[in-house]
Amino acid sequence: MGSRISIVQDTPGVTRDRIYAETNWRGRDFTLIDTGGIEPDSEDIILSQMREQANLAIAMADVILFLTDIRQGVTAADREIALMLKKSKKPIVLVCNKADNFEKDKQEAYEFYNLGIGDPYPISATNAIGVGDVLDKIYESFPPKIENEQESNIIKVAVIGKPNVGKSSLINKILGENRAIVSDIAGTTRDAIDTKFENEKGKYTLIDTAGVRRKSKVKESIEKFSIMRTLLAIERADVCLMMIDATEGVTDQDAKIAGEAHEAGKGVIIVVNKWDAVEKETGTLEKYKKEVYDRLKYLSYAPIIFISAKTGQRVTKLFDLINHVAEQNAMRVTTSILNQVINEAIAIVQPPTDKGKRLKIYYGTQASTKPPTFVIFVNNKELFHFSYERYLVNQIRKEFGLEGTPVRIMVREKNEKDV
Repeated sequence: MGSRISIVQDTPGVTRDRIYAETNWRGRDFTLIDTGGIEPDSEDIILSQMREQANLAIAMADVILFLTDIRQGVTAADREIALMLKKSKKPIVLVCNKADNFEKDKQEAYEFYNLGIGDPYPISATNAIGVGDVLDKIYESFPPKIENEQESNIIKVAVIGKPNVGKSSLINKILGENRAIVSDIAGTTRDAIDTKFENEKGKYTLIDTAGVRRKSKVKESIEKFSIMRTLLAIERADVCLMMIDATEGVTDQDAKIAGEAHEAGKGVIIVVNKWDAVEKETGTLEKYKKEVYDRLKYLSYAPIIFISAKTGQRVTKLFDLINHVAEQNAMRVTTSILNQVINEAIAIVQPPTDKGKRLKIYYGTQASTKPPTFVIFVNNKELFHFSYERYLVNQIRKEFGLEGTPVRIMVREKNEKDV
């Protein structure tokens, strides 16, 4: 890929879920799926689920890349995996990695003919030696090219939140398959994994992120990579589903994660999960909403939905909200209408004065979308207090909605160049 997509660590079992990445070779676009390693006979709960995930990836694939370790030679596990792959009847490209001293190590590849799945390709992934030959072989094994319609209007949705809040369970419920490994061991999902999904509401890419832990609990460097990946997933998303555990309420950790999505200017929907596990009486929902907004004051613009990923309660209603919030995040406002709103706002509440000087607002224009960002030209930036900025944002929201998205205001003095 030429970038750090998967977590790389000298610890067996680090890659657990299927990791997807788009790439290109010789003008052909294709998707790589990096699976967790296959342990054929393991009873370990995580390892057995990794095996199941690898089987799902094999079923989805057009070409299978079977990666072995040239230094270890052919192992019993390699033989079992080779048998399993042959049953799939898919094209298999056999790759012998870790031939770092290439001229010397490549001789060891001949042993791998014993697996009976074709020519072995010695490579050094670390040094990028031999990878081109493997890509050529993959390319030759592709099915004939079918010209399909350009995929556009795909909304990228990141599912974010602390560990064990039900992010993977929600994605599994939406997809109707065990897409991400689900267990009650906190920290199971380490990588951000993408899944394309389409329903009657539209086309989506679902990004399941690793749960972000409090810093005091981040001991393994792998966990640190995962936190970084969550932040990168937020950056890639159009809309973030901020998941909160209904039985715990909003924690400091939730506030920190939600703050990252807000700062990144993403559309945000607050998803209160495990609502089925909460004792309810008259007014419980409204009371809970108020508590959430009290804790997450900066997300007062974000809609709240109460769901149960376990039972599927209200899960289908998420997509109307996602579409609405994505639309609001990408909204463009004409300059003339924006200035009408600003002028009306000024007429209702006069701009502030300081030491006899009054703030003058000349005009405003929208600079960008995602999030909607407005440039306001004034006589003196120092007079543009935060409270008046907040007032203007509220007036803009009142007129245009902009539900679920942050709104940014940039202030310029009239003679100042727009940089």
